[in-house]
Amino acid sequence: MDIIRSRQNPVVKHLVKLAEQRRERHASQQTLLVGTHLVAAARDAGWALQRLFVREGSEHRAEVAQLLAAQFAPVTLLAPELFDAIEQLPSTTGLLALTTIPEPPAPRPDGCCLLLDGVQDPGNVGSILRTAAAARVDQVWLALGAADAWSPKVLRAAMGAHFVVPVIERVDPVQALEAFNGRVAITTLAQATDLYETDLRGDLVLAMGSEGGGVSDAVFQRADVRLRIPMHPGVESLNVGAATAVCLYERVRQLRVA
Repeated sequence: MDIIRSRQNPVVKHLVKLAEQRRERHASQQTLLVGTHLVAAARDAGWALQRLFVREGSEHRAEVAQLLAAQFAPVTLLAPELFDAIEQLPSTTGLLALTTIPEPPAPRPDGCCLLLDGVQDPGNVGSILRTAAAARVDQVWLALGAADAWSPKVLRAAMGAHFVVPVIERVDPVQALEAFNGRVAITTLAQATDLYETDLRGDLVLAMGSEGGGVSDAVFQRADVRLRIPMHPGVESLNVGAATAVCLYERVRQLRVA
């Protein structure tokens, strides 16, 4: 294994930019997978990894050594201070992987799709992607202004969902919804029907907006179905991740009993 010890090394400079800058990720079409769990999930899904980077001294840790023994990507050691500057976590995982961001497909005109319209928190976006993969969503669309789906924070929170469900960024929601052949559902309190009394089967886009403002006016006007999640009096709203999970799994329940 080769080792890098200089902060001026161009590889290190590139990795730091990938960790910090959306512009660098999208210009290079590359991103970083942080930690043994995410790297193992990518390997198991057949995801192409360009190179593994190991924190010097971590190559002997059992979970890291097991992955290195599989020899599915070239390996480079990084001096601890360099690795830590890239990883930017309070407790090191000891392993990073460099991977290519795949070319996204076109938005589907059918199936079950999830539109995130203005959801900016990386943790929320990541957890929503994880739920979408578990609920067998066909595609996730992120409108302009949403968190970067390929940032290390979103990837960590998604726990491998990117390798299961196609993610499409910078979607024009008006165009995508106009081309969709099914219904469009949003959550709202205005003229809404009870989630548990609404048929969610068939071709459907579930559009979820920011916690503060909800979906954009353009998406609101396009909605065919307005859903209200029943809540105890005095509770104003759910976190967007929780609300998405409730709605998607009500659809899963309906499909199971159909």
